[in-house]
Amino acid sequence: MNIPDKKGVEIAVKKTFKMMFPFNEELTDHYVNYSESSLKEQFEKIFSKLVPGNETLAQNFLDTLSEIKLTLLKDADFILQSDPAATRLEEVIAIYPGFFAIFCHRIANKLFKLSVPLLPRMISEYAHKITGIDIHPGATIGCPFSIDHGTGIVVGETATIGDYVKLYQGVTLGALSVDKSKASKKRHPTIEDNVILYAGSTILGGLTVVGRNSIIGGNVWLTESVAPFSVVYHKSETVIRDQNSFQEPLNFVI
Repeated sequence: MNIPDKKGVEIAVKKTFKMMFPFNEELTDHYVNYSESSLKEQFEKIFSKLVPGNETLAQNFLDTLSEIKLTLLKDADFILQSDPAATRLEEVIAIYPGFFAIFCHRIANKLFKLSVPLLPRMISEYAHKITGIDIHPGATIGCPFSIDHGTGIVVGETATIGDYVKLYQGVTLGALSVDKSKASKKRHPTIEDNVILYAGSTILGGLTVVGRNSIIGGNVWLTESVAPFSVVYHKSETVIRDQNSFQEPLNFVI
């Protein structure tokens, strides 16, 4: 097995995005017609290095693009409805890094399920490089799904995310420990439907479940399950005083 050219994989990802989302009257069409593009040839070339002799695998993947696009359009509309700063669907699809990361995950996850080696990780690492969002292709993510801002998000391989879930920047869905012997076990949390995970929250462990309709506040560190309809927040104190009435000495030693 040869490792595909990294630049070639990145070009294939960008071509796939451009073909699935042409900024014309076909933008919201569910059907993706790749038959007259060079995309099939490019993926066949990539697949030939990874799975020699399996000429149908690239075809099987490309045949799923229409289904993936339908899912992504729902994701894009969910982001549009969730973000007050978003004004048009075209804006979300063309500009939002969160949407591009979701796009990369959707196609990488399909390849992961087809047991294609290396390529799913190459695609997820490309998304990571471009957006700062690191989603393992093995993670299971429902629809619709929203990422707002997104920088610093990490979603582990065995994480499960339900429908109508929103993630903000700096969220980590990770494992409690890094142990090679646990490679085949569920190491990452389960996030049920209609959950919001605010910036900087860290949720760890394969047995940790965030119940449906819950809100996890910013900077929360969570290693145990919470019931549905929970609100979990980190309590800190910020003191604001008038300078004129502040009597305590401010002595700084550097």
